Amino acid sequence: MEIRNIRELAALMKEYGLTALDFSEKDCSVRLERGAAASVRATDTPDVIDAGPETEEPGSGIVVVKSPMVGVYYSAAGIDAKPFVSLGDRVKAGDVLCIIEAMKMMNEIVAEQEGVIAEVCVSNRQVVEFGHPLFRIRPN
Repeated sequence: MEIRNIRELAALMKEYGLTALDFSEKDCSVRLERGAAASVRATDTPDVIDAGPETEEPGSGIVVVKSPMVGVYYSAAGIDAKPFVSLGDRVKAGDVLCIIEAMKMMNEIVAEQEGVIAEVCVSNRQVVEFGHPLFRIRPN
């Protein structure tokens, strides 16, 4: 990626009032942030491996549901709505666990198997990265 491309991304951030921006293209990834702790980081990523949204913690039997994207985590469908799941809730495959907003799109994250919510790893409206743990589920 050339410096002029990074400048264009920075100009877009300013134009739309964004405080952070992640951009990936081919084998290059750039994250720009504005504010008190501003930074610019560019990394080459020739091999991207998607381990899937759920992985098992070795030896524990606990399944970790990870964020499949960068975005904002929402525990409920609305401000006054009841959370989709809470600690101790029993879930079935296909149950909605949360919503992640990415690029103005609301993406439902669903359970891939039955179990009990052993831990909620994020708080409402928290920004999550790709692969960030969202829930730990104890399978039935």
